[in-house]
Amino acid sequence: MDMRVAAYAVITDDRDRILLARWTEGRRVSWTLPGGGLEAGEDPEVAARREVREETGYKAVLDELLGIHSRVIPARRRVTQGAAGPLHTLRIVYRAHIVGGRLRFEEDGSTDMAGWFGLEELGALQRVKLVDIALGMAGITSG
Repeated sequence: MDMRVAAYAVITDDRDRILLARWTEGRRVSWTLPGGGLEAGEDPEVAARREVREETGYKAVLDELLGIHSRVIPARRRVTQGAAGPLHTLRIVYRAHIVGGRLRFEEDGSTDMAGWFGLEELGALQRVKLVDIALGMAGITSG
């Protein structure tokens, strides 16, 4: 069984919009939280800040650890071509806020755009389950 540890950030603005990135790896395009896998030896907090910067252009400060979500993805549902076994994912979720930068899109990465969305817009978005899980951790409910 493979394992992937990743760190993500729940970021809202003063208009209660949530910052999402559009994930383009795998079989489908879906909106997700800014974040991603830890590099070898990388601290999860450093990874979360780095991923926010890479995927959205913003500099973020982490406010608190919201929780850790654990999931085992069966081999047949994995997005990686040729993966033979299941994948155990540990997703570390933080609450964060923006302190600098400006919105821009990642180039040559796993996401191709980012944007702010009102909670009432989430229902119409193709999104990964982690978005709803993390919003629940943050005590935020969508429209």
